[in-house]
Amino acid sequence: MPQFAINSPIGPLTLAEEDGRIVSLDWGWPPNSVETPLLREAADQLEQYFAGTRTRFELPLDPPGTPFQRRVWRTLSEIPFGQTRSYGDLAARLGTAPRPLGGACGRNPLPVLIPCHRVLAADGRLGGYSGIDGIETKVFLLRLEGIDIPAETAS
Repeated sequence: MPQFAINSPIGPLTLAEEDGRIVSLDWGWPPNSVETPLLREAADQLEQYFAGTRTRFELPLDPPGTPFQRRVWRTLSEIPFGQTRSYGDLAARLGTAPRPLGGACGRNPLPVLIPCHRVLAADGRLGGYSGIDGIETKVFLLRLEGIDIPAETAS
């Protein structure tokens, strides 16, 4: 499976491609980096996002997961740039409880591309984040999108 890494403001990110679709985004460097046209396009779109010039990713994504997880991830992908939703709101929309929805968010194999960072607790608390620096990464991504995160909430 081809993998390609880029430097980003949240650390090195490795994209993986399988059968012409992006299947994962991980923190760190792969043992071997191979640039394919699709991985280069994904890297370019991520660089544009971090530069503040892209608000929507236009890539073929195919995250491996259960049917429930894939439903959750499709719903997360519908949250617009610069907006957030609560775990409870999304759970009600999907006809499930917030806890399994949170579990699917935590297992998202395409963070940033599938914006699980846009999901917050009902009271505005940040919840968790599976990125390399956890909540600090989530705060960075939310602020990058223009979402005001008070300092006391960010810690």
